[in-house]
Amino acid sequence: MTTTSCQADPREGVAEAGHRAARSRLWRGRPDDPAWVRPALLALLAATFAAYLCNLSASGYANSFYSAAVQAGSQSWKAFFFGSLDAANAITVDKPPASLWPMALSVRLFGLGSWQILLPEVLMGVGTVAVLYAAVRRRFSPAAGLISGAVLALTPVAALMFRFNNPDALLALLMTVTVYCVLRALEDARTKWLVWAGVAIGFAFLTKTLQAFLILPPLAVLYAVCAPTSVRRRLGQLALSTGVLVVSGGWWVAAVELWPKSSRPYIGGSQHNSFLELTFGYNGLGRLSGDETGSVGGGGARAGGMEFPGGMRQGGGGGWGETGIGRMFNSEVGGQISWLLPAALLLLIAGLVVTWKARRTDTARAAFLAWGGALLMTAVIFSFMAGIFHQYYTVALAPYIAALVGMGVTVLWEERSRVWAALALGVTVAVTAVWAYVLLGRTPDYLPWLRWAVLIGGLAAALGLALAGRLNRRVALGVAGLGLAAALAGPAAYSVSTLGAGHTGSIVTAGPAGASMGGPGGGGGRMRFGGGAGPGAGAGAGQAGWQNGGRPGQGMPGGAMGRPGGAPEQRGGVGAGMGAGMGGLLDGAKVSAEAEALVAKNADRYTWAAAAIGSQNAASYQLATGKPVMAIGGFNGSDPSPTLEQFKKYVAEGKVHYFIASGGGMMGGGGSAISNWVESTFKKVTVGTAAFYDLTVRVS
Repeated sequence: MTTTSCQADPREGVAEAGHRAARSRLWRGRPDDPAWVRPALLALLAATFAAYLCNLSASGYANSFYSAAVQAGSQSWKAFFFGSLDAANAITVDKPPASLWPMALSVRLFGLGSWQILLPEVLMGVGTVAVLYAAVRRRFSPAAGLISGAVLALTPVAALMFRFNNPDALLALLMTVTVYCVLRALEDARTKWLVWAGVAIGFAFLTKTLQAFLILPPLAVLYAVCAPTSVRRRLGQLALSTGVLVVSGGWWVAAVELWPKSSRPYIGGSQHNSFLELTFGYNGLGRLSGDETGSVGGGGARAGGMEFPGGMRQGGGGGWGETGIGRMFNSEVGGQISWLLPAALLLLIAGLVVTWKARRTDTARAAFLAWGGALLMTAVIFSFMAGIFHQYYTVALAPYIAALVGMGVTVLWEERSRVWAALALGVTVAVTAVWAYVLLGRTPDYLPWLRWAVLIGGLAAALGLALAGRLNRRVALGVAGLGLAAALAGPAAYSVSTLGAGHTGSIVTAGPAGASMGGPGGGGGRMRFGGGAGPGAGAGAGQAGWQNGGRPGQGMPGGAMGRPGGAPEQRGGVGAGMGAGMGGLLDGAKVSAEAEALVAKNADRYTWAAAAIGSQNAASYQLATGKPVMAIGGFNGSDPSPTLEQFKKYVAEGKVHYFIASGGGMMGGGGSAISNWVESTFKKVTVGTAAFYDLTVRVS
């Protein structure tokens, strides 16, 4: 006779205990943390998520260039893999595709719409805040981690780019993860953390190519010198991490380069259909020298046979603004990122002074060197690069600045009984308040009282902090709170303004109207294509003449979860005439319902419903109709794809229905020849102000 035992399996009890411990750690945090720490962190993450989510659909399809590629990737796995602009795989975007993959998966799961495209970017922002907190908290105090996370979340350019579909959001997250992994490796020389750092950098390369490598030199030198193991093992670990980097970033490159060119899309941004050329040219060394074949502007740039006289250089700068050590503080960039940049530099010095006599393997000093090295290396490159530079690139600096502020403030606070540390705290707050006063003065009509409140409050707090060692703890904490509030008030106000406005087009800036009097050319040398508002014309947009003059989010039927509709209204729309300028180069076209119906009619009979010069106009029609639209010449219209002969072959085979007549690019590459051939050969169809050529009907 058999009996069944009712005794519980002890392994189940162990597993359940493990689950309870994990849940407790999630909600309680470290056992030795004060009770307020984990709720404060969760509140910070929740507030960041809610703020970044607010008014998200106002940006519509944001940068329609990338949104079209996301749409294509949601329809075709081949387009997903290559980062093609259209599901028929004519040409790719001018970046590798990693940043498109999360958005394309979201659209594939939930359908095409503003929220589906931009929500992954919001999650990346929250993730970056969380990783930054973990990195700073691990060696320093909970307060240091929370201050760092708050500074990052309230940085205006971060509030912009973690709600926008450019690659920079994913890049910032991966760079933060990289520093976190290196700092973990520096604790006990565990190889796995250095390997994970290599993986993060590899995928960062697949996000924005060589920009991912900017922080490698300081981090590699730091590990080689400070890791707590033998020199031989340190070098071996770095070699292994480099190998992992090559594999994690190179597998896609190898696949693209080995794939037969006849069966994959053309590599956008290159002149010879090569991703390696794109990497080391247009997206690489050309950014430093300004010699970016196929781009617009820049120092002596040539664009598909067009040369801009003198490269629009002014005062030692190029067509993309003044270069030099002051670039991060000037009127184009300062309001985006520099609010706490002086403080970060001062606190970096202070942190190194405090830890100067520590042993070689000291992790606190290593943290200052890691974040400080990443900041200095990236800021110097941004300051002196002569090629394409946009204000929003500076989101890469935000995690580094935030980490240095959080670490530096708390280290000096702990040392406040020493006169020099208290003085350093006071000076840092005073400098921050004065600089915020200057930055707020650049938008005098925006909250004019705020600059005086920041200045007075900051200077009062600075005086109190200089005497913090002599004050009782409660008073000192009050003074510190006032100083923190004064330091964050300016960027917080600019961030709120950013969250309240929609942002569309290729070049976007944070803050209120006039916050970034920029765009290519800098101070007096701005390039402006097409009509539309000048600097500061759009309330809350600060788009500096490059952004659309329409209402944010206009043309998005159905709201956040709407069907694929017209892109938000943008300057440089349809109907300008063939080759009539560059109004559609940086912004998309407004697609009327009649034009949408024309292009969509019988579109399934063709490989491409239409073709257009330049990616922005092609993207607008593709997003409106949901059908593939060929972008002739890629983003600038200057890539030699397709050639006239190739395009004639496509037309003869009945693969393209309409040619969209608009000034959407620089008409370089084969675009001019294609336009001339189409105009003289096929029937013109006008729908309202939009002009098309029916490639199935020849004129006699």
